[in-house]
Amino acid sequence: MTPKDLRQLRRHFHRNPELGFEEDQTKDKVAEILTDLGIEVHRGAGIIGILKRGTGNRAIALRADMDALPILETSLHDYPSQTPGKMHACGHDGHMSMLLGAAADLAGNDGFDGTVVLIFQPNEEHGLGANAMINEGVLERFPVQEIYAIHNLPGAPLGQLSTRPGLICSSESLFEVTIQGQGGHASMPQAGRDSITIGSEIVLALQTIVSRKLAPGAGVVVSVTEFLTNGQRNVLPGSAVLKGDVRARSGEDRKAVAALMDQIAKGIGMAHGVEVTVAFNTEFIETVNAPEPVEAALEAGRALGLNVIGNREPMSFSEDFAHFSAAIPGCFLLLGNGTEGANGRPLHASDYDFNDDLLPIGAAFWAQLVRSRLPAQT
Repeated sequence: MTPKDLRQLRRHFHRNPELGFEEDQTKDKVAEILTDLGIEVHRGAGIIGILKRGTGNRAIALRADMDALPILETSLHDYPSQTPGKMHACGHDGHMSMLLGAAADLAGNDGFDGTVVLIFQPNEEHGLGANAMINEGVLERFPVQEIYAIHNLPGAPLGQLSTRPGLICSSESLFEVTIQGQGGHASMPQAGRDSITIGSEIVLALQTIVSRKLAPGAGVVVSVTEFLTNGQRNVLPGSAVLKGDVRARSGEDRKAVAALMDQIAKGIGMAHGVEVTVAFNTEFIETVNAPEPVEAALEAGRALGLNVIGNREPMSFSEDFAHFSAAIPGCFLLLGNGTEGANGRPLHASDYDFNDDLLPIGAAFWAQLVRSRLPAQT
């Protein structure tokens, strides 16, 4: 595919965003392109393409995510989302296009010996798509020795490749603290058990988990993001719900936060004579890169003359690729999306846009990686 072809394809995906597990038209388009390229296609929760050359028994997998976000786009370009309230605000339109561009290159020019498994994954944003494909048996049906994924990075120079061995992305856990107090008249607070006061105490106490319970530099973030009550203008609320988000860089810290949160919230509830329950659910586990795939990705980037950073700081965001890299040695890497205008806006911003100039770079990187990991027999 030419850069123009890739640009047109990416903008097609951008105009037609679909949310997680609703990527029906997207899957149809991906399958159509792979079929036209002569690549074997398998459908399930996502789309799998199988491209084999030569007699080699080695296989690697390349993953791209497909889903969009429930965001109303405010971008000013001439190819906006045609579905109000849905938008490719994370660059998955570009990720798919880069992988399809590499598929076209590899299908047309060969130069490798072995099998490439092209994984187009649904529902990355809610951390559910990778497990859906794993539970379907994708790793047993199409066994591979290594797996890779690319994510664009706004604010980094165009085409800058960065990754690291070990932890690359934090986990994400969602929590919910429910307080069951006693409502009453705002003029007589002594007659009830005001859940706002109790909830406020819990909010502040939860901040001591990071500042006083964990080692400095642990990289944990605890954020209360919602405070919901049944109070009114002159009615003290009898119940309240606190919701929030926890990011952690290790499973040990994540489990420690869950235990401390339960202890602190219930302890405050006991002090006030009210019932408090805590739910803690991990949606994304930590993403961990294996050393050999990391070095392979860095070497492929250097071979293309990219600006390569091999030991970047871990990212605070979370990635569903974590489930794949927990099962198979893998590498999650980042490619700079540029620093100007919409290309430099944060991921998930309503005016963010994927940089079309990154498309041929990403496609060339994927093709180079395949040919270096599955070298043709001479």
